[in-house]
Amino acid sequence: MSARNADTLIVGGGIIGLSIAWRLARTGHRVTVLERDTAGAHASRMAAGMLAATAEVGYEEFDLYALCTHSVIRWASFASELEEDSGIPVDFRSEGTMVVARDPDAARALRRAFEFQQEHGFEVQWLTRAEALEREPFLSPRIAAAVYAADDHSVDNRAVIHALVAAIRKLGGRVEEQTAVTEITMDASGSNHHVRTAPGNTEWTAPQIVLAAGAWSHGVPGLPDEVRPPVRPVKGQILTLRMEAPFKLEHVVRGARAYLVPRSDGRLVIGATSEEMGFNTELTAGGMWSILDGARELVPGVHDLPVMETNVGLRPGSRDHQPIVGWSAVPGLFVATGHYRHGVILSSATADAAADALLGRDMPTIMHPFSPTRFQTQA
Repeated sequence: MSARNADTLIVGGGIIGLSIAWRLARTGHRVTVLERDTAGAHASRMAAGMLAATAEVGYEEFDLYALCTHSVIRWASFASELEEDSGIPVDFRSEGTMVVARDPDAARALRRAFEFQQEHGFEVQWLTRAEALEREPFLSPRIAAAVYAADDHSVDNRAVIHALVAAIRKLGGRVEEQTAVTEITMDASGSNHHVRTAPGNTEWTAPQIVLAAGAWSHGVPGLPDEVRPPVRPVKGQILTLRMEAPFKLEHVVRGARAYLVPRSDGRLVIGATSEEMGFNTELTAGGMWSILDGARELVPGVHDLPVMETNVGLRPGSRDHQPIVGWSAVPGLFVATGHYRHGVILSSATADAAADALLGRDMPTIMHPFSPTRFQTQA
């Protein structure tokens, strides 16, 4: 058996674990990411990269909205610094999001959401059909209305993953891919924790461990039962088309059944289903039909675009669909998982908050409602 050590071990190489590792590596911290597959191969790669705090907000989700807004504000500098450290562009775009109502009934529901957003100070603009079509000509002429959120952005999540891995390694950190965690042993004294990995039967030692294994976080071997986060996989099927002239969607477009996210390189990401199917990752005809039909209602031109990819990802959904970030009840174990649909948007805020905590500083107040201990309190 070989032995290695680090200041912090991060179990899970998705966008959350990698972002935390990058922030730590920038300080000279000896950090190692342990990823059972390739970095970002699962939910992080299948995401659409929307940074849409305003368009995502739900009724009574004020803590989550505040955190998403805080994270979006940080994303411009997060992207700029990441590009500088890695030398890889991440396609940070600021055209905003258009939430579209397909018919009068949907417009009435959208109006209620719009009034709720206005009442709580969100920066949104109501658009008539004509105003929406003037702003985004590829929308269907049959739509009833739209809401424009100028403060929402998007990013190429796959480019972000590549940039994070490159930046971590350039800064002296380690990203160990194809390295499965077979057992975690938490030292009762809280000083020296052990993680065993395969292949190679390597034992890693560190005073701090970050659990960031996404949908697999609950089942990591060796975790004490009392700190296993209540996280489950939520299946999402997603599709990528290639935009071809004269078709060129400029804005992120969202509707009741689908969203469309354009990339600067000509890709158009359409998603996504939300299915309680356990760890099932089969692509289905029904899933593809559902999102394509929902997208075509909003943007008819997608009908003739070539298909580039079809994919399935497993989002990590917590019991209350909100992220789980903070120190667990076991000394030395920090949890950063359960981000559900918000992993990309919340990676900047989560990384900075986690880095503060792991470097011995206080977590920002805005992250306190998402502590892992809230589930123990509820129990």
